[in-house]
Amino acid sequence: MAISAQATPAAVNRTELEERVKAMYHEVAQTPDHDFHFEMGRGLAERLGYDPAALDRIPAAAIDSFAGVGHFFDLVALLPGESVLDLGSGSGMDSLIAALAVGAEGRVEGLDMTEAQREKATRLAREAGFTNVDFHAGYIESPSFPDDSIDAVISNGVINLSADKPRVFAEAARVLKPGGRLALADIVTEKPLPESVSCNATLWAACIGGALQQDAYRAAIESAGLAIEAWREHPEYRFLTESAQGASSTYGVKSISLLAIKR
Repeated sequence: MAISAQATPAAVNRTELEERVKAMYHEVAQTPDHDFHFEMGRGLAERLGYDPAALDRIPAAAIDSFAGVGHFFDLVALLPGESVLDLGSGSGMDSLIAALAVGAEGRVEGLDMTEAQREKATRLAREAGFTNVDFHAGYIESPSFPDDSIDAVISNGVINLSADKPRVFAEAARVLKPGGRLALADIVTEKPLPESVSCNATLWAACIGGALQQDAYRAAIESAGLAIEAWREHPEYRFLTESAQGASSTYGVKSISLLAIKR
């Protein structure tokens, strides 16, 4: 995702912020066994609600680097033959699960700004024989796909990292077909974050500093022409480090998933 000058708090060093985000998710791809602010891997995926049988059908290395914050596949209910865009596709776990759901006649496009993530996802998909998924370089604020071309846009734990969330939602609405679905999991807050948190590049990269207050998050989606049909919290998701847990408890930082429909 791009770090937007317009939407980023003035005190944030935007260059540092993007570098921190890229560096962290490069490490997520290359060394998923390292310690992070957040949990990763298959245990997390199953606790969030992923189907173990589906996880068994995709490469374990993609699951090892899974750093999502919720589960939405029951909400989006993908159908054979549909087209899917995965915003911030990482090492490819959600894209590959989507590829299983849409089948050989469907298509999944993953979009990510981190080279190591894209390379890993592409390699794993090809080694596992997936022919209906591709991974593209780019930012979630500017996906290079045609208007009204996608049946479902998905994203997991990524939009909070964007400094221009309204643009992300507007672009998701643009590429969706009429009646298309946006299904995502993300981090939001109950209280607005102070600058001491929102201007901390490390907490931003850890999925906390960029989190939007939940009412503002909903309003940004609806302003893009998307109608929210389902919204749920994931109390089973948790941060691991003391600094992340402190911000979480003080400002109500939490994981949610949702389904929205293009009007």
